[in-house]
Amino acid sequence: MPTHADRRVLVGRETFDDAGVFVLRDDLALVQTVDFFAPIVDDPYTFGQIAAANALSDVYAMGGEPLTALAIVGFPAGKLPPSVLSEILRGGQDKVREAGAVLIGGHSIIDEELKFGLSVTGQAHPARLLTNASARPGDRLVLTKPLGTGLLATAAKADRLSAEAQLALHDSMRALNAVASRAALSHGVTCATDVTGFGLLGHALNIARGSGTTLRIDGRTLPELPGARELWRAGTRTGGAERNETYLAPHVDSSSADPADLALALDPQTSGGLLLAVPPDALAGYLSAVPGAVEIGVVEVAGKQQIVLG
Repeated sequence: MPTHADRRVLVGRETFDDAGVFVLRDDLALVQTVDFFAPIVDDPYTFGQIAAANALSDVYAMGGEPLTALAIVGFPAGKLPPSVLSEILRGGQDKVREAGAVLIGGHSIIDEELKFGLSVTGQAHPARLLTNASARPGDRLVLTKPLGTGLLATAAKADRLSAEAQLALHDSMRALNAVASRAALSHGVTCATDVTGFGLLGHALNIARGSGTTLRIDGRTLPELPGARELWRAGTRTGGAERNETYLAPHVDSSSADPADLALALDPQTSGGLLLAVPPDALAGYLSAVPGAVEIGVVEVAGKQQIVLG
């Protein structure tokens, strides 16, 4: 699509960022995003929570605070009882409230497949943003949630996931990225993205492109949800990971990576954590401020490949 230049657009699609940023005045900008998808879990209330957390995450990935949300619904009327939709909306509204925002309306259509998500508007200070375009060589890469939601969700659909692992999966996906985002701003971090459908490597590529750098990731350090690597070794596969691998092949050097680590890094995430480029002098403080955050690599001067996984 042709670019429509407007000086009020501080962040657009050019840097592959998670949301758009529109400046209202010198100290205030709007952060806007939209996200929706089909159910990844069976329980309607949990699905509503997860879909809402996933949409809200784009605002947190930009360093913003959510203000309002609009629900987006595709519902197979006549195939499911209205109580299912009520529970989905209740889960979404509860998560929006947890974020300190307000669900103020929405739109629904009759659809063959159930879908739910949010359009979210947040606020941020124009000088205090997290973007893909500000990673610098020497910055340390930090991931704030474990990987493997695609693998575990696929196993759950086949009734091959323990109750304990399923709870861990749900808890991870419905957890907000608010703490990770606020800690980034307070520790002087300026570069972040959230990890969703394109997997860790796909979203890392967006940072590499936006910043003109190479990201070197140590596959052995990647945190995983319970048994994610073992599920892959046992034959669990997802279509999303296969598409990610095809798309990313020209941009990633994974020749020295363990195949299970590569699979985890390609796994499509739902409501994943933040991937951040943290200045070295802020690393210890950030890791101590964000439970579960793990250092997984380093930003380097641009090389032959934009991502190196070893």
